[in-house]
Amino acid sequence: MARRGRPPFLDRRRYRRTRLRDAACLLPVLGAALLLVPLLWPASGQGTPPSNAGALLYLFGVWAGPILAAGILSRLLRSGGQPEDAPEDGL
Repeated sequence: MARRGRPPFLDRRRYRRTRLRDAACLLPVLGAALLLVPLLWPASGQGTPPSNAGALLYLFGVWAGPILAAGILSRLLRSGGQPEDAPEDGL
């Protein structure tokens, strides 16, 4: 049972900032893993691989997705881990 009036081990802002930093560090690993997915697509003769247009759209999405996510994470980290319209106390 937790005592009342006692502050948490880490304050919310520091905890959120740490989690955002962790997400930013994990983003290149996620991008690399998603770029390797086409290697798992079935080769011709074993199934129906996606069309060339579908494969290019997938690769463009995997290329653009982490760039957009890095921009959002960068903006959140710069602002202290809080979205601009969120109150400071986290309520």
